[in-house]
Amino acid sequence: MSDVEISRKESLTRHEAARRLSALADALAAGGHVEVELGASTVKLHVPDHVRCEVEVEVDGDEVELEVEFTWSTASADPEPAATPREHARRGSKAAARSHS
Repeated sequence: MSDVEISRKESLTRHEAARRLSALADALAAGGHVEVELGASTVKLHVPDHVRCEVEVEVDGDEVELEVEFTWSTASADPEPAATPREHARRGSKAAARSHS
């Protein structure tokens, strides 16, 4: 269970989704601080030089879900980058996949 979790779901056009991802990418590339807008609120995060990334594609009937997740430790030292990329295929129900988020 996490200490804090803030989430927001909304419908966007493909162009709006691209702009949002681009803004996040620009902020990550620019430095160690990222601001994430969640409706009327903004969450400011410190992002270290090395993060773990997980990309998941799930097809369930006529619905496709694409998740990109970045995780890092809040400890003072940056974790070492992985030596080689790993592919991870998750099996199981959507609820089980979401229980770790």
